[in-house]
Amino acid sequence: MSELTCFKAYDIRGQLGTQLNEDIAYRIGRAFAEQIKPHTVAVGGDARETSESLKLALAAGLQDSGVNVLDLGMTGTEEVYFAAMHLAIDGAIEVTASHNPIDYNGMKLVKGGAIPISGDTGLEAIKSLAEKNEFSSVNIKGCIEQVNILADYIEHLLTFIDVTKIKPLKLVVNSGNGSAGHVIDLLESSFAKLNVPIEFVKLHHQPDHTFPHGIPNPLLPENRAATSDAVIKYNADMGIAWDGDFDRCFLFDEKGQFIEGYYIVGLLAEAFLQKNKNAKIIHDPRLTWNTEDIVSKAGGIPVQSKTGHAFIKERMRAEDAVYGGEMSAHHYFRDFAYCDSGMIPWLLVTELLSIKNVPLSAMVADRISKFPSPGEINSIVDCPDSVIEKVLTTYSDRAIAIDKTDGISMSFDTWRFNLRKSNTEPLLRLNVETRGNEMLMQEKTSELLSLIRK
Repeated sequence: MSELTCFKAYDIRGQLGTQLNEDIAYRIGRAFAEQIKPHTVAVGGDARETSESLKLALAAGLQDSGVNVLDLGMTGTEEVYFAAMHLAIDGAIEVTASHNPIDYNGMKLVKGGAIPISGDTGLEAIKSLAEKNEFSSVNIKGCIEQVNILADYIEHLLTFIDVTKIKPLKLVVNSGNGSAGHVIDLLESSFAKLNVPIEFVKLHHQPDHTFPHGIPNPLLPENRAATSDAVIKYNADMGIAWDGDFDRCFLFDEKGQFIEGYYIVGLLAEAFLQKNKNAKIIHDPRLTWNTEDIVSKAGGIPVQSKTGHAFIKERMRAEDAVYGGEMSAHHYFRDFAYCDSGMIPWLLVTELLSIKNVPLSAMVADRISKFPSPGEINSIVDCPDSVIEKVLTTYSDRAIAIDKTDGISMSFDTWRFNLRKSNTEPLLRLNVETRGNEMLMQEKTSELLSLIRK
């Protein structure tokens, strides 16, 4: 029995051929059926070349276990989440590698109601069953049916905003040759019927598995220029770019400047607290001061959770939080089955732009100056645990507070940092922020990177 290395902390992701192939996808389908014991499961896949064949192999494994399969076609992850909350089904699986390199693919798995399946809530058991590859036979195979839930999904997205408040806006939308284009087209049609004055400038709009404009990962600085340049060229009010399965969206202001996801979390938290007094807002440990400040002043309760979509969702359900946000541009919504969406955030910001009648740059400028941060910085190191221990030892005698929710977070009078291992890649991730002191931010960032990379 060989180990399946494609199983990660809260999803499945691996290199094609060696770590993930159709045989493994089939076994995952069988194992999912044996562990979850579903009657009906929805499946979808992103725009990658292998997503369709892996999805069909996964479906075959489910069917051979007696499970009925609803094939949603080419989807973003949130369409699969929506199916799991909207339809009377027992689980859903998206075949996607999100922002990983072109030779990768993977899966995100949920139970009925879009309840996440992570390491300690079933994923390890599914891994074990798939590795053993010994499955009981069934008398009646499941059937497969193609299902279209797009109209209901679009209708639900629009419940998050008051379309009558939307003022004329021009938006640059960059699907990165990923899976987001069809949703934008449907929203555009809905806006036209409702007389919503939104104009879209579409970039890299059609799905293309060769990703001619790079892997859909707007976190990479080299992937931002197209959106930024288009915002300036077309005099747009905002730019929006998505990753490969569009469960994350990244925003650019009217000057074409990329806005770190951290500051969008604060913006959306404030928007939700205006309508939901005393509500709980979930945030991750990487950058916290801006979110905590905004939430507390708006009468909400900030709650810290371990980084990662499965962990955030579990905490949101436990706390019944109205909204949760990660600085990596994952945004979670109670009214979206506590799941993340890459469509709801920009719709909410569009509404904010219309109501406040100020440009996006002005909305975030004050927060950026109050809590400056360089954004997340990755380092490849040989022994990440020993590096973390070295950093901890170096700063522990000076720290006011040390938190080990996720990696190490260390706070001082005027600055703080978080250093953690990636759950999906062999990297150490560093985040630094200060109280209104950009020079100190740069100084401490350089100091830490020197120690990490020595």
